[in-house]
Amino acid sequence: MRQKGVPVADDTVATSLGASVRERIGAGLAAVDAELARRYPGDPGTRQPVHTVYVPADTYHAGTVRDWGDRALALLDEHAPDAGALAAVLGLADELAGPVYERVRAKLVREPVEDLRIDFEDGYGPRSDAEEDETAVRAAALVAAGAGAPYTGIRAKCLEAAVRDRGIRTLDIFLTGLMNAGGLPDGLVLTLPKVTYAEQVAAMAGLLAEFERVHGLTFGRLGFEIQIETTQAILGPDGRATVARMIDAAEGRATGLHYGTFDYSAACGVSAAYQSMDHPVADHAKAVMQLAAAGTGVRLSDGSTNVLPVGGTRQVHDAWRLHHRLVRRSLARAYYQGWDMDPGHLPTRYAAVYAFYREGLEQAADRLAAYVARAGGAVLDEPATARALSGYLLRGLDCGAVDPAEVTALTGLDRTALDRLAGRRG
Repeated sequence: MRQKGVPVADDTVATSLGASVRERIGAGLAAVDAELARRYPGDPGTRQPVHTVYVPADTYHAGTVRDWGDRALALLDEHAPDAGALAAVLGLADELAGPVYERVRAKLVREPVEDLRIDFEDGYGPRSDAEEDETAVRAAALVAAGAGAPYTGIRAKCLEAAVRDRGIRTLDIFLTGLMNAGGLPDGLVLTLPKVTYAEQVAAMAGLLAEFERVHGLTFGRLGFEIQIETTQAILGPDGRATVARMIDAAEGRATGLHYGTFDYSAACGVSAAYQSMDHPVADHAKAVMQLAAAGTGVRLSDGSTNVLPVGGTRQVHDAWRLHHRLVRRSLARAYYQGWDMDPGHLPTRYAAVYAFYREGLEQAADRLAAYVARAGGAVLDEPATARALSGYLLRGLDCGAVDPAEVTALTGLDRTALDRLAGRRG
C-alpha cells in the first residue's frame, strides 16, 4: 500500500542499481543524518529581540523599563519632536518618515525594551558577598513579579577562577528565587560572559542540568547566551575556530552568541578611540561567529556603541546618526540584534529597525508571492532565498515594523505559511 506523501518509483523506468544499493548507502549515512539533525536543527521559530539592554543590578527596579521608555520619549520631544525632524537627522526617505516615527513613539510607550539583562558583571562590579546575595534575591523577586521585558534575565560573573564561585552563587540565588516564587518565567535569558574555553561552556551546561535535576525540571529547560568578548573565543591556540566548539560544548543549551565590542577590541590591542562595531577586528570576529552559528538555531547579536546621545541638540543628533548608521550596518550584515547602553539609543534603534523592514516590505513580499505562485519575475528565486524572504518578513512582524494585515495583503500568506517557508521550528 502506498503511504500518503511518499513517492512511489515507476517500475517501468529502466535502472541499473537495485534497492539494496540505496539501502546500503542509507545505512552507511544514518549516523551522518542523525548528526546533521542534532547539530543543525535550523531556526527555533521564536521571536528574536532586536536588542538587549544591560542595567546594573543595583540600579534595577520595578519601573526600570518604563523609565527607559519615558526618557527616550523625552529626548525625542526635545530633539526631534516630529517625523520631519527625525527624518532630517537620520536621512530617512519622505515616504518612511511618518510611519517610522509613529511606530517608534508607539513602541516606546508600549514596549520600550524587548530584552533586559540585569547585570552582575562589569556593570555591577565587585561587591561584598552579603550585598550581592541581597541584590540577587531582590532581582529574582522583581522578575517573578513581572517587572521586566518580554525577555529578561541576568548576566552573572564568568567562570574564571577569581570570580567563579561568586558567579555560580549569584546564578543559583536568582534561579532558586524564581522557583520559590512560582517557577521559571517565559522569556528567561541567562548570559555567560568572558568565555575563553569550550570547557567553561560545558561547565555552564552541567551547572544548569544539575539545577534542573534538583528542581525536577525538564532536561534542557535552561539555556544561555555565550558572550564573545575574548580573542580565545574566536581562535584557539591550535588555530581552530573556538566558537564552533563552544556551541557544541553547550549540548543544545546555547541560544545566542553576543559580541562584546569593547572587551574584544581591547584584547586585540585596538586603541580606545577606534573601538567600534565596524572595526575590522569586529567584522572578522562576527563573521566567524556567523559561520559557526549557521543552521544551529543559535542566534547572533552585535555589540554596542559607547557614544551616548547626551548634551545639546547637536551632540544628541551626532550620536543618533552614529548609532543609526551602526544599527543599519549590522542589519544589512544579518546581525538582527544588538546592545543598547542608554535610553537615548532606543529612538534610533527602533527607527533603524523599522525603516529597514518597511523599505524592503513590498519588494520582499512581491518576490515571495511570485515564488509561491511560480509566476517568475525579474528575479529568479530559489528555496533558500524564499526562506530568507519569509524570515525577513517574520522579523519585521515580530518587532512591530510591519503589520500582519499588510503582509497578508501583499503576499497572500498568513503567519503559519511564512513560518513554513522560513523553515522555522514551531
